[in-house]
Amino acid sequence: MKRRNFISNSSQAGLAVSFLGMYACKETKKKDAEMQESADNTVKDVDPFFKLSLAQWSIHKMIKDDGVDPYTFAEKAKDWGFSGLEYVSQLYPADAENNEYSEKAMANFIEKSNAEAKKYDLQNVLIMIDGQGNLAVSDAKERKEAVQRHYKWVDAAKDLGCHSIRVNLNGSQEPEEWKANSIDGLTQLSTYAKDKNINVIVENHGGLSSIGTMLADVMASVDMDNCGTLPDFGNFCIKRSDTGCDDEYDKYKGVTELMPYAKAVSAKSNVFDADGNEKVIDYVKMLQIVKDHDYTGFIGVEYEGSELSEEAGIIATKDLMLKAAQEVT
Repeated sequence: MKRRNFISNSSQAGLAVSFLGMYACKETKKKDAEMQESADNTVKDVDPFFKLSLAQWSIHKMIKDDGVDPYTFAEKAKDWGFSGLEYVSQLYPADAENNEYSEKAMANFIEKSNAEAKKYDLQNVLIMIDGQGNLAVSDAKERKEAVQRHYKWVDAAKDLGCHSIRVNLNGSQEPEEWKANSIDGLTQLSTYAKDKNINVIVENHGGLSSIGTMLADVMASVDMDNCGTLPDFGNFCIKRSDTGCDDEYDKYKGVTELMPYAKAVSAKSNVFDADGNEKVIDYVKMLQIVKDHDYTGFIGVEYEGSELSEEAGIIATKDLMLKAAQEVT
């Protein structure tokens, strides 16, 4: 090819490339605008009817097995996109025998937790209390001692700006006895907590407390504004053995029965399918039940699975919550 023809052809090619480049640029801008518009619409669509909190139990393996400082909870929750914190008492070491916490230990927990929540602009929502005695035990003296051991956690919740403490109703396995004991224990504790403007809420947490009708009946009998429930999507095993759950209450029926008394909600998760759905719990169905009861408060993500890491499981659960929120009516 002669140099003159080469230059001429090159010039034409350059013009073509320039034209294509301008066209491509316009198309890119058009696509960017379309994607931005789509993103804006998506944000509006996924804006949930609830607020997202993180249950600290979701990182209990990090804390118990890997030695992660429990006071990094707020930092992690912020990084993962949460706005509320649900503390777990047993993840903070007791400084005496029998899970006793001294005034110094409690003051340290309150001061450090408040500082971290403020640092990361997060809201303290509740404290889940474990290992402080059985509130539904038949022995009246033991039951009263258990109630009194919860007092310091009521005080801590007040100082943290939480709205509730979550308690368990362990004790008698005889239904009528359990009911009477539960009513007495909760009434005593709720009476103390009322003056502190703190709710006492019960989670369906195995045994008789996982029978929705029974726990709802206890709530109706206590009949105090600051005593309620924390419906958990997955804790409906009534009887468990080495092979798993031998007797499970219908989870959707249970959540429906507990929602009229709900002051918090727990989104339990364990195993996910390839599409990011929980394999055992229909999140759309659960969230529809929650929304139908006009609940607009915090829903706590509580990942307990082992197939994913705790971080991956937490994020997968949060993503599922936001996806499922688009499908409720």
